Amino acid sequence: MFSSLLRSLPSLGRRWKPLQLSNPNFVRIPEWHKIEEETLPDYIASQFYPTRIGEVINEQYQVIGKLGYGSTSTVWLARDMDNRRYVMLKIFVQASSMGQQVDNELNIYKYMEQSPTAHPGRDVIRTLLDTFYINGPQDKHRCLVHLPLWESVLAFLRRNPIERLPSPVIAVVLHRLFLALDYLHTECHIAHTDIKADNIMFGIKDDSVFTDFEEYELQKPVPRKEVGGRIIYMSQELKIPKQVSSPILCDFGSAVHGEQSHSVFIQPQIYRAPEVILGVPWTFSADIWNVGCMIWDIYEGGSLFTGHDPESERYRSRAHLAEMINLLGPPPPSLLIQGELRDKFFSNEGNFLNPDLLTTLVPLEQRETTLEGKAEREAFLRFMRKMLQWEPGKRSSAKELAEDEWLHGHM
Repeated sequence: MFSSLLRSLPSLGRRWKPLQLSNPNFVRIPEWHKIEEETLPDYIASQFYPTRIGEVINEQYQVIGKLGYGSTSTVWLARDMDNRRYVMLKIFVQASSMGQQVDNELNIYKYMEQSPTAHPGRDVIRTLLDTFYINGPQDKHRCLVHLPLWESVLAFLRRNPIERLPSPVIAVVLHRLFLALDYLHTECHIAHTDIKADNIMFGIKDDSVFTDFEEYELQKPVPRKEVGGRIIYMSQELKIPKQVSSPILCDFGSAVHGEQSHSVFIQPQIYRAPEVILGVPWTFSADIWNVGCMIWDIYEGGSLFTGHDPESERYRSRAHLAEMINLLGPPPPSLLIQGELRDKFFSNEGNFLNPDLLTTLVPLEQRETTLEGKAEREAFLRFMRKMLQWEPGKRSSAKELAEDEWLHGHM
């Protein structure tokens, strides 16, 4: 353990030396047993870069171990040997399979870098440290370099048996989130469009999390399998840090410049704003609706909307709109008249075309059943109503929400 502590200390300007991560005492998983990214429904091995623990990428980043995977990338903990720090590498599938998706995210990061840095929300936004291409066997792969973060609010939520966040925790998370959104909306003119609990992550103040990870790989390497000349590794979790730092807003793959209005579909389905469903031009205020829906999920322990259509047994926009009407009453004509898709859901007179999906009005006051104190409950409902408004222009701004009385009553 002492050796790992020495390795983690700054080297008085000297570059870190690569580690010998070649311990052969690991569990060999049978070739027929699918693990990690192999279990994804559309997995194609040749599209993924064959990352190896111990390899040095771009002559600077030595891979220590795997943190996770997704349909378009794998994520690794690495040692930035030039700057003597630990970083996270997100290595995408081959460039020809990604289209413009990664370039769009990169452009957003670059745009944010050129925006003012004095705003308090700037520190709540994940920053990009470096980016480059890696040459793979068949094609190049884009790599993004970030500071490592611990785990998402969603993962933290699932540690709690009742899957609800306590008021003091959610107040801090939301205050930071609104600072981040105020920075994005007012300084960068960017709409995030994909706000959910797994895109908000807690930071790490404690480097021992990384040195422990490193020591574990040196002494007891993770299980792995070799198939077709490539190695598939099991992911390793970071330990709970001794010092967890404030939450950070991540994942700008769906972010857009919001100073102009948009009409494309955005957002996680059950968090989708009414203007998006109706084809009304949307902008920053769609993020505010999105946050309101997410808050209900992580604080009340259940979704405000499901969009579940009883006829098709799946998400349908008409079912989602019906749930909104059941909660908020019918949409105002001033909103409907702007919607390019309104005729799919409403008659010329403004009547909903699927009345069988409507129930009696069940407002927020009746949906909220967990808060006990009258003053606390009323303050929370006022807070929610500032976000859950049919008309985008009637929703509060991120800056106004950051100052809300309910939030500050718990911070």
